[in-house]
Amino acid sequence: MMGWTREHRIGRAIGVTAVGWMLTVLFVAAQSSAFAQSAASVSGKAGTNSKPTQAQQPKLPPVTQAPPDTTPQTAVQSNSQTGPAYTITSVVNEVNLIFTVTDKHGRFIRDLKESDFSLLDDRMPPVDVYSFTQQTNLPLRVGLLIDSSNSIRSRFHFEQSAAIEFLLEVLRPQLDQAFVMGFDVTPDITQGFTNNGDLLSAGIRKLAPGGGTALYDAVYTACHDELLPLYGPGAIRKAIILLSDGDDNQSHATLDDAVKMCQRADTIIYAISTNNSPSRDRGDTVLSAMAQVTGGRVFYPPRIEQVSDAFQGIQDELRSQYSLVYKPADFKADGAFRPIFLTSFDRKYKIHVSKGYFAPNPPK
Repeated sequence: MMGWTREHRIGRAIGVTAVGWMLTVLFVAAQSSAFAQSAASVSGKAGTNSKPTQAQQPKLPPVTQAPPDTTPQTAVQSNSQTGPAYTITSVVNEVNLIFTVTDKHGRFIRDLKESDFSLLDDRMPPVDVYSFTQQTNLPLRVGLLIDSSNSIRSRFHFEQSAAIEFLLEVLRPQLDQAFVMGFDVTPDITQGFTNNGDLLSAGIRKLAPGGGTALYDAVYTACHDELLPLYGPGAIRKAIILLSDGDDNQSHATLDDAVKMCQRADTIIYAISTNNSPSRDRGDTVLSAMAQVTGGRVFYPPRIEQVSDAFQGIQDELRSQYSLVYKPADFKADGAFRPIFLTSFDRKYKIHVSKGYFAPNPPK
């Protein structure tokens, strides 16, 4: 879901004329040195990526980054240190809705048209629909979150192998990227965003089981620190692949905190339950809630050997997604939650879509 803010600052440059041949030479030399230092400083800043390599246990910081509904604010600094700067701000409101459709047997329906759906955004139909795409090919940004607590120790190595196989198969090197996070009592990013399969595999292999489970903290941190900042021109799909039994006993964040941060980051959760008991428990209910609210699904492999089948199901879903880009009615950049109601005129189909999104905050 997207909408964006473009900010341009235009400054004035001031020319200076010196008197005398010697003064002119000194002035030109000084200006050349200052320009070289300024260019080196700008180049250094442009090449720096301040993304943390290891997530810490969150204390629910306020959302200070621009939300995914806004494009990056670009500032063009004046070459002069004096003179006024002018700011031009424009707001374009556009929502990119990603969803899948299944029949009563859970099989994906990939050939529906825009006219097969009815959409309400904040209880109002959209003003305009810009595009509708079947089996969208938008770039993927995937966060692989693996529960590395003691509760999954007996099956951990098998899950690692299945996760590696999934990433190597689903990521397209020229389009997609992923990061790896393990979590027990704290989240731990072992590999940041990359399209390099070897680095991602190594990041998964670094994880080792031990400790309690801070599931909500991990989801909150992944969305807040890694996925929320991914805004800009051009639509992308953002997803968390969550491998866990769903039992949380260490988090500072709540389930509601984690889900709302996913909605702010425009991120879908696909969960694979590692609960190997004959019946589903509270942890499975938690995973189901996370997936349903964000527009994803939860998979329950009956045996650990079938975890790879669950990853295959997620892969099929990612290749079966629709993209609907539209302009919402009566849109306000007020930071409020806007519920979404997307239905099919054919009632035998089930739509998997986020329950809503947060509008961007007012421009400063």
